[in-house]
Amino acid sequence: MTAPQPETSSAVRTTCPYCGVGCGVLATPDGQGGAAIAGDPGHPANFGRLCSKGSALGETLSLENRLLHPTLDGTRVSWEAALGAVAGGLRRTAETHGPDAIAFYLSGQLLTEDYYVANKLAKGFIGTPHVDTNSRLCMSSAVAAHRRAFGSDTVPGCYEDLDEADLIVLVGSNAAWCHPILFRRMVDARTRRGTKLVVIDPRRTQTAEEADLFLGLRAGSDTALFSGLLVHLAEVGALDDLFIAEHTAGFEAALDRARAIAPTPTAVAAATGLPEAEIGRFYDLFTRTRRVVTAFSQGANQSAQGTDKGNAIINCHLATGRIGEPGLGPFSLTGQPNAMGGREVGGLANMLAAHMHFAPEEVDRVRRFWGAPRIITGEGMKAVALFEAIERGKIRALWVMGTNPLVSMPRADAIRASLAKLDLYVVSEAVFDSDTARARGRRTVLLPALAWGEKDGTVTNSERRISRQKSFLKAPGEARPDWAILSDVARRLGHAESFAYPSAASVFREHAALSGFENNGTRDFDIGALSEIGDAAYADSPPVQWPLPKRGPAAARGRQRLFADGRFYTFDQRARFVAVQPPALAEGTSAEFPLVLNTGRVRDHWHTMTRTGKSQRLSAHRSVPFLEIHPDDAGPLGIVDGAVAAVETAQGSVELEAIVTDGVRPGTLFMPMHWSDMNASKARVGAVVRGVPDPVSGQPELKATPARARALAHRSRGFLLTRGPAAAPAGWWWARATIRGGSALQFATQDGSREVALTMRGLFQGLELAEYADHARGRYRCAVYEAGRLVACLSLAPAEAKPDWEAAKALFAQDQPEAPVRLALLSGRAAAEAAGPTVCACHGVGLDVIAGVIAAGAGSVEAVGAACRAGTNCGSCIPEIRKLLPGTLAKSAA
Repeated sequence: MTAPQPETSSAVRTTCPYCGVGCGVLATPDGQGGAAIAGDPGHPANFGRLCSKGSALGETLSLENRLLHPTLDGTRVSWEAALGAVAGGLRRTAETHGPDAIAFYLSGQLLTEDYYVANKLAKGFIGTPHVDTNSRLCMSSAVAAHRRAFGSDTVPGCYEDLDEADLIVLVGSNAAWCHPILFRRMVDARTRRGTKLVVIDPRRTQTAEEADLFLGLRAGSDTALFSGLLVHLAEVGALDDLFIAEHTAGFEAALDRARAIAPTPTAVAAATGLPEAEIGRFYDLFTRTRRVVTAFSQGANQSAQGTDKGNAIINCHLATGRIGEPGLGPFSLTGQPNAMGGREVGGLANMLAAHMHFAPEEVDRVRRFWGAPRIITGEGMKAVALFEAIERGKIRALWVMGTNPLVSMPRADAIRASLAKLDLYVVSEAVFDSDTARARGRRTVLLPALAWGEKDGTVTNSERRISRQKSFLKAPGEARPDWAILSDVARRLGHAESFAYPSAASVFREHAALSGFENNGTRDFDIGALSEIGDAAYADSPPVQWPLPKRGPAAARGRQRLFADGRFYTFDQRARFVAVQPPALAEGTSAEFPLVLNTGRVRDHWHTMTRTGKSQRLSAHRSVPFLEIHPDDAGPLGIVDGAVAAVETAQGSVELEAIVTDGVRPGTLFMPMHWSDMNASKARVGAVVRGVPDPVSGQPELKATPARARALAHRSRGFLLTRGPAAAPAGWWWARATIRGGSALQFATQDGSREVALTMRGLFQGLELAEYADHARGRYRCAVYEAGRLVACLSLAPAEAKPDWEAAKALFAQDQPEAPVRLALLSGRAAAEAAGPTVCACHGVGLDVIAGVIAAGAGSVEAVGAACRAGTNCGSCIPEIRKLLPGTLAKSAA
């Protein structure tokens, strides 16, 4: 049933495992466990384009930290023993404490088939409602906003709307970095049809740098801005009165609330911190442009008022009838590759399955379809509450699949401590060294799961498009598909008949059949047309958009857009306006914590770096965890650019390298979410955020935590390059990154050059050390050789003169360097011209190269691309390239 797939040698059409764009990928295995990667020109999500992360997928397929065998309390065991421990532990927990003492925490990285079997086992056969997913941290506020407005979790539009829009409004979305392929479509539309781009964000992001209008509003004030827009639309006569009257309900109450929140542009300016002129310009653009797409993402969702923010946006589209037609509508940009698929199967705690919830008739329908003996009848605990229940002892058994909550969840330190209380802690994972895999309960089982390139199934992207993720590599070690692992546990629990799946295709057929079961058009999610798909057709199925009912005009090809007919999935088929609450942060600042901490993603990394951290290309652009702080805040605190600073909140603290920039508002801080204990000394974002949940969606506030910052003094800064990962000495601040030919630690320490020299001699006893030391000036460099092979090098200088590592990284790529390179490693000077810090990860183009071609006469983004290829693939580096050009140059689309 789960025999390893043979490795193929021809190109395989599959889907990228990163963001929710769902790009098509052509993977050509090299026969040695790797693969060449290219974009699939036939996939409608990307038409052959790939971002830096997708382009580097071939660099992330190595097995060096893979979990290859099951373990029980740290000891390798057979699958039989591991599965027996899981099934026995679940059974004992249910018998002793009840099934609701069991919880599952799933992931938007899972395939739909994996998600489906996990949800079915937990909610239908074990009988626990406590099944949630890391999508709770990503998109659950958008789900709640959709349900309140439309009666269903329906994304109305599609990617083609971005091509056809005349105005695109991005709310809380750094799409240039986080959804770069979609962002290039937006910029292409500006070139082709003059589309205007408005960016609404507290940070002046790389996306904002490309905008026609940037609104750098105060954190948490989005609802004031869009409430003011609704008031403006009413006052200037821009409402679609016929659409409101015939297809909606609740307009007057929503407008009254909007007037209470934002009665005038002056009130909006006071709430948002924006100039009235900029507010007026935005309102005028929205009013006079029919084809408007308002795309919102984590910046809006990850808030204690995220649902209201989504509904404030949707209210404006309903009020103008701008929904369901080409080039217009609200659009939720999904963060993960299969967050949508998880929503389809019921992976969130407030869903049952197939977009059904907990009305008695829905519970009965799913019970009958599954033949479920212990069907749940109500919602379970959402992520924040679920992990708090572990602390209280209410949850006694937890199964985590494909996610790293000890890094990403708020209050992560408290969560880590609470796991020790679990009677059973199960982790299905591809790597053994994630923070979550290294945690321990009273009994801990690690189960090796297949990773991208090995597993086989489907994912659904932001535009409701189902695509295949195919296997093209052999399963390593004893790793298995998640759906098969779950099915084996189900059989051990006595449910063999209901989980007798011979393949992923058979799981998908059942999932599709449930979506169409007793549907008759009453539910939005319906892929009943695929319920009888054969194995061969499933293997080669092209991307399709739902709904795909078994009968009707959408059966053959699906539907791009919904709601053009003005009929929604409420009982009366009318959309609902929502009277949103006045904007307010979940926790205000204080004298103790006077700053607001924002969090987010960087361009080239993904989640907690368990995959992207393997790529030297992706590790080059942002190689250390950092803190963005405004000069007005940094100055009084003594924080200087490039130095290490501490950020402290009521939950914990982190230590980050400071970037002093006016890209953040005064009074605010920004740190990225990606670094964990695997790759940094103290940089886990979950350790410092409180995560007060939205009362509707349960999504935690991750964008506005009260904080303070302070400078940290270090005596020395430096870097250590080694062929394999090296542990930093105790007490050092450090960050690890993959480089060509090895691994790198950038560090700060209170040690001086003499102490570090002794440390190096202790680390590399018996090997040849070539050293340069100027202890009077606090400088030390060394290179370590073993039989002529360069195995390590270090450079140390006073903290205020942090050594540059670009030249050393290039030299270290040589395994057995000649004399000039050996001399360069000790002198600290490049043996040849260096490329400089990476700007374009797709093509590996550095800052010095780009500056050189600009100096040689390249006067536009296009000319730079023609000269050195920078910016010619995904385009996510174009904002940085543009900053290097003379300021008088006009914007170009690239």
